[in-house]
Amino acid sequence: MLERLEKIRDRYEELSNELTKPEVLSDIKKTLELTKEQASLKDAYEAYLSYSNVLKQIADDKEMMNDPELSELAKQELESLMVEKEKLEHDIEILLLPKDPNDGKNVIMEIRGAAGGDEGNIFAGDLFEMYKKLAEKEGWKIEIMEEDPSEAGGYTLISFMIKGDNVYSKLKYESGAHRVQRVPVTETQGRVHTSTATVLVMPEAEEVDADLDMNDVRIDITRSSGCGGQGVNTTDSAVRLTHIPTGIVVYSQTERSQIKNKEKAIKILQARLYDLKTREQEEKLGSERRSKIGTGDRSEKIRTYNYPQNRVTDHRIGFTLNTLDRIMNGDIDKVIDALIAEDQARKLRGE
Repeated sequence: MLERLEKIRDRYEELSNELTKPEVLSDIKKTLELTKEQASLKDAYEAYLSYSNVLKQIADDKEMMNDPELSELAKQELESLMVEKEKLEHDIEILLLPKDPNDGKNVIMEIRGAAGGDEGNIFAGDLFEMYKKLAEKEGWKIEIMEEDPSEAGGYTLISFMIKGDNVYSKLKYESGAHRVQRVPVTETQGRVHTSTATVLVMPEAEEVDADLDMNDVRIDITRSSGCGGQGVNTTDSAVRLTHIPTGIVVYSQTERSQIKNKEKAIKILQARLYDLKTREQEEKLGSERRSKIGTGDRSEKIRTYNYPQNRVTDHRIGFTLNTLDRIMNGDIDKVIDALIAEDQARKLRGE
């Protein structure tokens, strides 16, 4: 472990030196690349400094144990330092776990109303509001990419990008079927119904990730429809992209500009193709997908939101909270933290 930390220290300090050179500072692309790499090493570098300091203090206290006048004080300090050393070693083990290369990326999320008709669509809208409030709390920005509002409320589909620091690392566990148990507004006899909405979380694809040949894409321009407002419907601005090799279809009409709608549609298509490529690679490896917390498939039921009992249960890790009202208001951190902790624990166990 110490050997790996020393390599990280050497690389971090090498990067600090590189970032002072005029020829590097004059190259914006190179500067950003090196700054990004250094930022990814910062936590491990600081942990190394803390760990080295504790090891030095332990060695000093062991030396002091030979002095009759200082041995009692050294013994007390040593006990405290050994506890600190153990905690640091655990933290460092987690820091040295293999990183998901997508963790630092923005995400594109798709939420669809599924089982339950109107109630499923309304719940899709509730989930969107939940993630929107979480984003506000985290200081992330949301940009609507595609939406199909439901007449009863909510959405049959809403697709949006969330931009910010390490968004994918927090939201990657949200893919799957979310189940709601409550009395729908349309229910006249007070019976609890069960409905679902599906969530798909995809890392934003960078140019190096998404191998998109526009010769494989059919582009159709149509007139916007739905609840877009009067101005939206006056021009042929909606864009539909069909990726012929995979059959993936993307539709964007949120902007009045055809060019902007096309840009958004391409972003979504790139993310879907990257997600498809990642899934195919993981299926070939087999074990990696099985070791994940859930497969991320839309059909996998991952969580139940029980309104009568104000309860949320994540079925993948058996985690339950009786604070549904706060969770729907964006306070979903405890669920996310529990999923991250379990994922780290499984990796540490070598599962």
